[in-house]
Amino acid sequence: MAPSSYFLLAVLLALVAYQANASDPSPLQDFCVADKHSPVKVNGFVCKDPMAVNADDFFKAANLDKPMDTKDSKVGSVVTLINVMQLPGLNTLGISLARIDYAPLGENPPHTHPRATEILTVLEGTLYVGFVTSNPNNTLFAKVLNKGDVFVFPQGLIHFQFNPIHDKPAVAIAALSSQNPGAITIANAVFGSKPPISDDVLAKAFQVEKGTIDWLQAQFWENNHN
Repeated sequence: MAPSSYFLLAVLLALVAYQANASDPSPLQDFCVADKHSPVKVNGFVCKDPMAVNADDFFKAANLDKPMDTKDSKVGSVVTLINVMQLPGLNTLGISLARIDYAPLGENPPHTHPRATEILTVLEGTLYVGFVTSNPNNTLFAKVLNKGDVFVFPQGLIHFQFNPIHDKPAVAIAALSSQNPGAITIANAVFGSKPPISDDVLAKAFQVEKGTIDWLQAQFWENNHN
């Protein structure tokens, strides 16, 4: 085989290996319950001794059937996330779950999950949902969902949910393709970073006066995750 062919083969194998590791790692055994007390640092969590695993490692009394109180939320929503931090048995399984409660006219503001695709179904009420594609097109894909409808948000793309009904709450359940999907709420990250991003930078980026940026940075940017 010519040297160029060896090189192309090596590049191909590198790309395949990269794609294989571009999301949560696939399990190599039946389960790998997270040992959150281990001093060993890995990408995720090391496995608990299988002989010490019991059914409670795969169980959580989460009360997801109970509505969450949204009255103290500035954005009018509460996200109850069940990931590997709450349920150690999710380690290496590449999945997590969230219940989202929306007040009338409440929203789950524009955000992104850097490590997960999300699929959402409406349990009660109505939601206006959507996501925006990456540069340069920044195309908005949006729909109004009713009870029983399903919508998917591709991994890493900015998305949102809004309850357009002024007198009725809404509830949704979402599944995410990572044991720890992460969430970056756009307004919180841009205007609520610690330390703050320079107002010169943000004024230039948003094409507004620095006073507007200073006002935005002075607001309390709420985390609506329970």
